[in-house]
Amino acid sequence: MPFTPPSTPDEALARLLAGNRRFVNEQPRAPIPSAARLELASAQRPFAAILGCSDSRVPVETIFDQQPGDLFVVRLAGNIATSEALGSIEYAVEVLGCMLVVVLGHSSCGAVQAAMALVESDVTPPGHIALLAEAIAPAARAARAAGGDWWGKAVETNVRASTGRITGRSAIVRAAATRGGLRVTGALYDLPTGLVSLLD
Repeated sequence: MPFTPPSTPDEALARLLAGNRRFVNEQPRAPIPSAARLELASAQRPFAAILGCSDSRVPVETIFDQQPGDLFVVRLAGNIATSEALGSIEYAVEVLGCMLVVVLGHSSCGAVQAAMALVESDVTPPGHIALLAEAIAPAARAARAAGGDWWGKAVETNVRASTGRITGRSAIVRAAATRGGLRVTGALYDLPTGLVSLLD
């Protein structure tokens, strides 16, 4: 089936969620034919940029049932919006024309758990893992103060923080969103069920 790009940010989001339903129902349809692979060798035109976690259990194209060339994926443990991640997202929006940016967190995130351990015991993880934990620690603190399921709330708060950083720090993203050509949203992937749910 030839690729027809979505025409609006909402249509782009609907396409991702429809793909996730196919993934959950074990009805994927995203194998890539060789002709499309040859076409992608010369150019790409992804419709969405995803800032996701590096966790091996969250293969972004697979869970959204999308083919190579459909998604511009930035993966970093804890899906944090570092300057480098932000630059990649700006490239996706400004140069490639992505009309949707999704920050995708997931249940049982180890990077968030490391931040929770830092908040709870003040023990800094070894090496550069500490940078991840320190970046996520404010979200972990806020979620702990809210009470309830600390880990789940910390994952959600961290997604919201990354979404806020993207829109707050990027003039490129804000301008595209103001024009109506871009939507920025947060989402959560549930490891046991495979379902993606939106946060707004």
